[in-house]
Amino acid sequence: MVKNINKDTLFLSKKSVDATPDDISVANDLVDTLKFNSIRCVGMAANMIGINKKIIAFYNEDEILVMFNPKIIKEEGPYEAEEGCLSLSGVRKAKRFKKIKVEYYNSCFLKRIITLSGFEAQIVQHEIDHLEGILI
Repeated sequence: MVKNINKDTLFLSKKSVDATPDDISVANDLVDTLKFNSIRCVGMAANMIGINKKIIAFYNEDEILVMFNPKIIKEEGPYEAEEGCLSLSGVRKAKRFKKIKVEYYNSCFLKRIITLSGFEAQIVQHEIDHLEGILI
């Protein structure tokens, strides 16, 4: 189900809590909302739809990848980026890394590790910031 975008900075600045297998429906809503906003959005965190759980969804090339409880375990190549966000107005600067390794759980709650670089790495870093309550 497509959800409204949460713009409440007080809510968005709270750390998210771990997701569980019971949160699959939240991930489905997140994917539906991301698809609906795909013209202007490439990734979303669950708190952007008002759910304080550690779930992100993003376009990884042409497919949407959902991550439960993602955490960055390795970073390489720091740089400064400028980013926008559906939940916030304007563009802001953010420190990002060109290459990251992320540990996460898939929708079957099997642990996975993925290495991302370039734009996909930037997207995931932005969404993980959301989970940590960090507003760019």
